[in-house]
Amino acid sequence: MTRFGNAPGPDVFEALAHAAFARIPEPFAQHLVGVTVHVEEFADAETLRAVGLEDAWELTGLYHGRPLDEESVWVAGEFRPRITLYRQPLLAEWCETDVTLEDLVTHVVVHEVGHHFGLSDDDMHALEDDAD
Repeated sequence: MTRFGNAPGPDVFEALAHAAFARIPEPFAQHLVGVTVHVEEFADAETLRAVGLEDAWELTGLYHGRPLDEESVWVAGEFRPRITLYRQPLLAEWCETDVTLEDLVTHVVVHEVGHHFGLSDDDMHALEDDAD
């Protein structure tokens, strides 16, 4: 586990995101072929409107795509599924908690992977509560 004295730059942050995604175990990983991971500083205004938020600091990650349970051979022409992490809101959350940045990034990546599998936020919160 890396301890950062200062906030890591975009390249290091992107490496953390890709490392977290690469650690998703089988049998889940085999269903992630084609899913890409991206890092942006903040969500843009259009994305915030789409998810019903006004404050860019509130969105740390987003799954863009059709969940596996909704895929069909009849749906064509859509973009490839992707996970976007928003660096500045994640760094702000990291500063406000005692969680390591690696653990926080991994948590958000796993959460967004859950959406790829068709889980809602409520589903994932229930799973987390059951695990505690």
